[in-house]
Amino acid sequence: MSDIDELRNKMEQVTLEMIKLLNTRNEIAKEIGQVKKNLGKRVTDEVREENLRTKVISLCDEIDLDTSIGTKFLNFLLNESVKIQTPMDQTHLTIFLKAKSLEEHGKKIIHMEVGEPDFLPPIQVKNALEKVYDKGFIRYGDAKGLSQFRSALAKKNSETFDVKTVQENILVSPGARFSVYLAISTLLNPGDEIIIIEPAWPAYKDCAFNAGVKVRVIKTTLESKWEPNINQIEEAITPHTKMIVLNYPNNPTGKILPLNVQDEIIELAIKNDLYVLSDEIYSQYSYKEWKSVLSYNYKKSIVTQSFSKSHSMTGFRIGYAIAIAEIINKMSELQALCLTNVSEPIQFVALEALDADISNNANIIKSRLELLTREAKEIGLDFVEPDGSMYLFAKVPKDEFDSGRFANSLLEYGLAVAPGEGFGDYKDFIRLSACRDEKELMDGISILRRYLKE
Repeated sequence: MSDIDELRNKMEQVTLEMIKLLNTRNEIAKEIGQVKKNLGKRVTDEVREENLRTKVISLCDEIDLDTSIGTKFLNFLLNESVKIQTPMDQTHLTIFLKAKSLEEHGKKIIHMEVGEPDFLPPIQVKNALEKVYDKGFIRYGDAKGLSQFRSALAKKNSETFDVKTVQENILVSPGARFSVYLAISTLLNPGDEIIIIEPAWPAYKDCAFNAGVKVRVIKTTLESKWEPNINQIEEAITPHTKMIVLNYPNNPTGKILPLNVQDEIIELAIKNDLYVLSDEIYSQYSYKEWKSVLSYNYKKSIVTQSFSKSHSMTGFRIGYAIAIAEIINKMSELQALCLTNVSEPIQFVALEALDADISNNANIIKSRLELLTREAKEIGLDFVEPDGSMYLFAKVPKDEFDSGRFANSLLEYGLAVAPGEGFGDYKDFIRLSACRDEKELMDGISILRRYLKE
């Protein structure tokens, strides 16, 4: 046997042994997950992770292994453990799908679980749908989006945020969710780390796990009025941290960061050369002072926007990202691979709707949120009044309250709410959406009041 064959056999043997050890580790992770579930403990234990990370770094130095390789491998193992130990949480989408199924069987459901405005899109949308065929917007196109549309979006954002934006800074995507996916998947590599401030829309974490990226959670609390601790963020940054996600006005809490806190986060990102992924799809629904991340002119920022909330065009699946051309080019390469281009007819419709007067939408949602907050106080829910968005994130003051079980049981009474566990470690919270008319909201609150009394 040649030397190379002997070495290859050794490598194969070591690889197979590693697979066996991985399986053993996964089995232990399952057992730990069950124990944590029984004790009501969180899946992630940052202190234990940091202790293990320190030991891995020390071992890498001892055996002369590149530390970056060792810690990236550790991040992979930690992610696998989280996946194994994480229960199948109930989310706003799982409740929504169950509610739709019940409706198909004739049950009436009041939908307070999803952020889908009940008002119609602007009339320009209807008119555009009638003329798109004759206009000829029915072909393959640029993966980044229609040139006319991207130019119009750039102009609109330049005017709105007083920041120079050009066509090359825009990527049109099938909803803002896909822009989030593209940003995380193209800018980060397996083993990298991302910071997510919770409670948070679950897609950020899901996209990170899908890309093999380690999630470091900054948990905020009702008691701190959902404000993240700057020191905690700073301590969470490691040499592998590549991105921090911001979402303000926030889904689910409606929080808008004080400007000084947001400034400090951006300063931290710049100091540590991090990407800032800022999901700003609720910016139109801001009821106090709010500042776009675009205003910082930071070259490593990516802002996502959507027509779903602002123009009530959820089913059209049309959103976009704003970033420097280099980032847009990376994201568009993956988009071209996944879907060639966003539907041209839909892009034309959104282009026609771009300058529609949608200012009253925010007034409608604000009025409904005020109604929700008044009624929620009366039935004893605990919450911070939202600064924006279209939700109320409220704690249910009951012992051993489980939001997933609660939301599923509530469906039988004809009301759909979003369980707090879908947004992080918040099993004693529910999210109520203000996207129904006032009569429906009152009916929904009445059901919630009766159910809580029982």
